[in-house]
Amino acid sequence: MPISNASNPAALAGLAVLDLAGPLGNYCGKLYADMGADVILVEPLTGAPTRRTGPYVTGRQGQPDASLTFQYQNTSKRSIAIDLDSASGQAVFRRLAGISHLVIESEQPGVMQRRGLDHASLARERTGLVMASITAFGQDGPYAHWQATDLTAMAMGGMLYLAGYPDTAPMVACGEQAVGAANLFAAVASMAALHDAENGGSGQHVDVSMQECVVLGMENAVQFYDLEGTVRKRNAGTQRLAGTGAFACADGYVYMMAGGIGSNRFWSVTTEWLIGEGVAGSKQFREARWTDQAFLATDEAKSIFDQVFTPYVRTRSKAQLERMGREHRIPIAPICDASDIAGNVQREYRNYFEDVAGVDGTPLRMPGAPYLLSETPWRLYRRAPGLGEHTREILSRAGLAAAEQEQLIAQGVVQ
Repeated sequence: MPISNASNPAALAGLAVLDLAGPLGNYCGKLYADMGADVILVEPLTGAPTRRTGPYVTGRQGQPDASLTFQYQNTSKRSIAIDLDSASGQAVFRRLAGISHLVIESEQPGVMQRRGLDHASLARERTGLVMASITAFGQDGPYAHWQATDLTAMAMGGMLYLAGYPDTAPMVACGEQAVGAANLFAAVASMAALHDAENGGSGQHVDVSMQECVVLGMENAVQFYDLEGTVRKRNAGTQRLAGTGAFACADGYVYMMAGGIGSNRFWSVTTEWLIGEGVAGSKQFREARWTDQAFLATDEAKSIFDQVFTPYVRTRSKAQLERMGREHRIPIAPICDASDIAGNVQREYRNYFEDVAGVDGTPLRMPGAPYLLSETPWRLYRRAPGLGEHTREILSRAGLAAAEQEQLIAQGVVQ
């Protein structure tokens, strides 16, 4: 499995991947494809579910080749459509697995085994094969056969309880964070398994539980409960400590961390900044009690700081407050919305967004490299594929003659 050399600039060139993961795992396949791996998207005959998932290209609501979700998650991949519930389709898949290094799948536990396409079955014919299975709760245990959405995993992984305002029901974060985390963990874990296989290992089955990936993202909430018996609460919209939290300003919000960190050095410079700006009531922040973290955590301290700071911050813009924070060495960051990101000078300097044609040629702009490698760069090798766009060339690479290919197409085994 050649990974990279002087004449082969793609980091993962030579790596062959089968991606039949669907919505739970297509981003994992994208991470491989955009680094140069040959990723084959194995779709059902009706097309990948994300072809019917919005948002869509403007004016083309519901059209399968207009899904922006599909077109983002499947760049740099080739497509073949196979009926994996037929014996002939399973035979085709085994042929493809025999020339692949990695299979990414997200079927319910037991489905791949029923088809004879589980890791144990495929590995008998392909030594060193790695399979990454991304499911809601993992391959075993009392929840293994439960189905779940991103929202379910966020809830049962504990993250949802921490998200939102203290006086309302929990609120889910946008962007399917549980699915994203599972894909990232699957990519890293499967890469480790591939490294092991390349160095003499026999291949592994990588079992990724979306619920467990969410638990790992809960910061110290589990440790607080384990060590102190304390259940962390939601605190959005409030100051965690006086001077630390989100504050409304003239054109949105900023997040500031002024108190309770390290030696309270930020508190002293925040105090002097506000006094220098002539903010009414700010001189009291020089009192000794304001250097006591226990006091900063009280409702009294938060209320006093809010009364002093709010009239000032509401008359300043995000950009002004960010600049003042840098000048006074206080952690103040703008809370950016989509328009801020689109016009961000740092993002523009690094050319983060990429222009690519859609399946039908529609010009699209989408997020680019999640990381930059100096010698083996990430790039979009091709647009997302049409359904079965590469079926014949993929079957040819697997050793099927033209007559065999036409027979499989005529029988409805592949498309």
